[in-house]
Order: sequence, then structure tokens, then C-alpha cells
Amino acid sequence: MFLTFSAEFKNIFLKFMITLIISVFVIGYTAIAFEHNIKINKTASALITGVICWMIYILFSVDKHLVNEELLLHLGDISSILFFLMGAMTIVELIDSYNGFEVITEKITQTNKRSLLWIIGILSFFLSAVLDNLTTTIVMVSLLRKLIKDHDTRLFYVGIVVIAANAGGAWTPIGDVTTTMLWIGGQISAFNIMKGLFLPSFISMAVPLIVLSFTMKGDVKRPVVAAESYKMLSRNQQLFIFILGISMLIMVPIFKTLTHLPPFMGMMLGVSIMWIVTEIMHRHHTGKDEEHAKRTLVSVLTRIDLPSILFFLGILLAIAGLEVSGVLGDLAVFMDEKIGNINSIVISIGLASAVIDNVPLVAATQGMYDMAQFPMDHYLWEFLAYCAGTGGSILIIGSAAGVAAMGMEKINFFWYVKKISWLALIGYLAGAVYYMLEYLFSHGAFYH
Repeated sequence: MFLTFSAEFKNIFLKFMITLIISVFVIGYTAIAFEHNIKINKTASALITGVICWMIYILFSVDKHLVNEELLLHLGDISSILFFLMGAMTIVELIDSYNGFEVITEKITQTNKRSLLWIIGILSFFLSAVLDNLTTTIVMVSLLRKLIKDHDTRLFYVGIVVIAANAGGAWTPIGDVTTTMLWIGGQISAFNIMKGLFLPSFISMAVPLIVLSFTMKGDVKRPVVAAESYKMLSRNQQLFIFILGISMLIMVPIFKTLTHLPPFMGMMLGVSIMWIVTEIMHRHHTGKDEEHAKRTLVSVLTRIDLPSILFFLGILLAIAGLEVSGVLGDLAVFMDEKIGNINSIVISIGLASAVIDNVPLVAATQGMYDMAQFPMDHYLWEFLAYCAGTGGSILIIGSAAGVAAMGMEKINFFWYVKKISWLALIGYLAGAVYYMLEYLFSHGAFYH
């Protein structure tokens, strides 16, 4: 497939191509990591990185048609993830436009710091499992602003939200992008990932809460919040949209199990059902009604986070370029030779996700290991879902949830390192140890 003047020239061209692709990827990823320093949006860096990686690959290839076929094949897998995320974002944004999440927030009346800590942690954990860690973080940070007046006190709770949301997202196929990627890729099944990772994920959240419970005392002061009015909305409408939206999200894994169609099809079904229902609810309103216009699904679609969708497109294209050029295969061989132990490899990937976004790490791992050797629901894939999902909590920039919290509450990077990182780390390691011990007791030996 590659240019073939002689075996020697072929090797030279191949090594040069791989060097170029790796260099472009490293430069692109550095630009993503230092987005705020260089003042260039990470989405632009990701897109240009993905395109250039494929451009280098096709320029060094003889069979251009085959390269295009490889690209379209990978684009099919990537698109299924993107459409899934778009559908999920749309449903959540629609619920929020009806103020549906108030159904949860108004029920929290606790002011004791220790009790509130557990309420916020457990709520974030389970809400993230149903929605996703990013959405949950946004909702919970907004909630905390209504519950805690003092900013410094609130930051501790925001840190716990990040840990709990990432932990909660790891054990369900719709709770975290990386778990979704493994589910869509066929590496894990919905029931087994929920059964296998619930306790490890819960432990990774509970351990930091237990530690903090010994130090947090007293009550929180609540801010005075002006009552908000929601024209045209009855309490029943808010509750109905909330229940309908959550039901559509929960329906997705059930839909996949029953029909064997990709998850994004179930998500699109959910979007279409909510679209029809909301149109029927407000079919008597005129187009000039501004309050109604804000809640139409057409309006909601303009508010979803499209830059994030394009960011995933760019980074996944770049990872696909590394895969088809053989870089990931070589990396897998290198890790097996130098590290060897699967537990050490996966735990290292989880720790790396605190620095490097877990999406490309998981995408890279999917390309590194063959499903013929590691089939669906294999120990490797389940442990990877846990480590990649929870390891990102160790640093504020290691997960989408952390980045969102950082932006909303202006959290200082080094404050998080000093106050929260060690809690996230011990929770991460505690859950990992539990998962390995669970395998030991059920199989009589650690997995190697």
C-alpha cells in the first residue's frame, strides 16, 4: 500500500510518515492542553489535527481509494458517538428549558455541612449515571449556588460533585463519553458494565466523602434567592417534561438490547418523541410568544454545545489516523513488552487521564487491543471504563466535568490540587483495588 521503491526506501517512508503523524498529534494535543495560554479554541486545534493526520497518511499511500474507505469506515463509528451526544444534549437542554431540574433542587433543605456533603455526593453519583457527568456537574453547580452562600465552602462541594459525577458516569453506558464509546464499540454490554462497576465506582466516590466527614462541621448559610416566574408553565408541565426526558434517556440502553440497533438510534427516537410531545403541548401558542419560542425544540437545538461535538470529531479523527497508520498497534506491543501486566497498564491509563483527556486515551486503547483476544465484557474493557472514567477527577483539567466546574466557579488549578486531588486519588485507587480483589476472590488469582 505504501510507496514501494525498495524495502529500504519503504521503511524510510513509513518511519517518516509515522514520525510526521505523531508530531502533528503531539503538537495538536499540546495546543488543546494550553488552549487558554495560546488563545486558540481547543475545537479548532482538534479539527486541524485530525485532518492533517489523515492528509499525511493519504499522501504517503499508493491506494488513495483504500484510504478513503478506511476514513469512511471510521467516520461511521465516530458519527454514531456524535449523534448520540447531540441527542443527549438536546433532551437535557429541553428539560432545563422547562426548569424541570427544579423538581430535584427544591427538595434539598439540609444545611448541616456533613449531611449536605453526602446528599450532594450521592445525588451527583446517581444523576450522572442517568444523564452524564458533564450535564450533572452543570446542574449541581447551579444547585449549589442556591444552597451555599460562602464561595470557599461551595468550592469543596463543587470538588465533590466532580468526583461523584465522574464516578457515577463510569458505571452506566450513558453516564460518561468514554463508557459510551466502549459500549457503542461493542467492548462492553449495558447490563454487565452496570453490574461490574457499580461498587468500585461507588467506593471511589464514598471514600473521599468518608474522609471529609471527619473534618467538615457546622452549617452552611444559604443565599437569598429571588423567586423566579415561569410564564406559561404549570407545575405539572415541569414534572411531566422532567419525567419524560429522563425516561427517554433510560430507554436508550433498553432500546439497544431489544432491537440491536446502535444506541444513537434510540437517542434519536427519544428526541423525536419529545419533539412531538412538546409541539402538541403548545400547538395553540402563536409564533410571537417569546416564552414559548424559547422552549421549542428548534430553539433548544441552537443552544446545544456544538463546539464540543466538533472537538470530539477532531480528536477521534486524529486517533483513527494513529490507528490506521499502525502507531497504536506499535504502542500496544511496547506497553505489553515494557509493562506487560494488564492491571498496571489500565491503572496507568487512568492516571494519565488526569492530564490527558480520557476520550482520546480510550479511543487509543480501543485501537490497541483486538476484540478477538479481548472480547465483549472482558476484564480489560470493564477495568478501563472504571479507570478512564474516575481517573480524570484527580486533576481539574482531567475531565469534562472538571473543566465545566472550573469555568463556572473560577476554580484555581492549584487550589484543586491542594484540596481535592488527593481525595480523588485515594478514591480512585480504592475502587481499583476493590475491582482487582473482586476478581481475585471470584477466580482465585489476580488477572495478569
